[in-house]
Amino acid sequence: MKSIFALLGLLIALPVGAASLTVKLDHARHTWQTAELLNHPQAQTVHVVNDVSYKRDMTYRAVPLTVLLPGLKPQSHLQAVALDGFAAELAAAPLLEQQGARAWLAVEDPAHPWPALAAGKPSAGPFYLVWTNPQAGHISPEQWPFQISAIQQLKTVAERFPALLPDPRLSASDPINQGFALFQKNCLACHRLNGAGDAQMGPDLNIPYNPTEYFSGDFLKRYIRDPQSLRHWPQAKMPGFAAGVLPDHELDWLVSYLKHMAGRKPQP
Repeated sequence: MKSIFALLGLLIALPVGAASLTVKLDHARHTWQTAELLNHPQAQTVHVVNDVSYKRDMTYRAVPLTVLLPGLKPQSHLQAVALDGFAAELAAAPLLEQQGARAWLAVEDPAHPWPALAAGKPSAGPFYLVWTNPQAGHISPEQWPFQISAIQQLKTVAERFPALLPDPRLSASDPINQGFALFQKNCLACHRLNGAGDAQMGPDLNIPYNPTEYFSGDFLKRYIRDPQSLRHWPQAKMPGFAAGVLPDHELDWLVSYLKHMAGRKPQP
């Protein structure tokens, strides 16, 4: 009976809208509550210039992400899982940097909620991975996952999903392998390919057809740059990838990877 009353007391004490974030590493696991993070000894006010999600300058109460990843090695791999199924694949090294581009876990205070991302949409909370000085680390928009519910350490994408791999005879420096790296960074958070991946938002990019099979000329590149310029509808979620985020030569590599994978579909 005492335990029941203790649990009820804890629930009453939590502010309305409080959330929890689970950080699961190979060697440790911890679940953080909103109040714990807002009052963390290393929490501070962080000013983000030209926030990727809000398209304007924003101010957050945030904790350096590295303090939530104790003992994690730079060569490790993480996945940030969002409430809507977005699954961002993240190399650990940039997240652990303490100079240049720095990663922060922004925490939404239920007493002072963040604005909605757009009309009829929720905010970026309860937890949002933001960056200060992102240009110093060539941080892409897909490395700003919001509405995060969990961060977990996993094996690399190549180890987990061999169906994504290009022909192993290609050299590591081949543009197709360069494109595979870009696919992991910019596309895999929303899309699967050959049925492989954890994302649940966008369509598979190889089954039944690869976009290089139905976009002629330079239309695929135009679509990646500005999806709404080719297919316009209010509920569209795919962001555009400007040249500042994905330079022309990298876009060529990405399309080369997709075209290559059109010939590597799983056999029935």
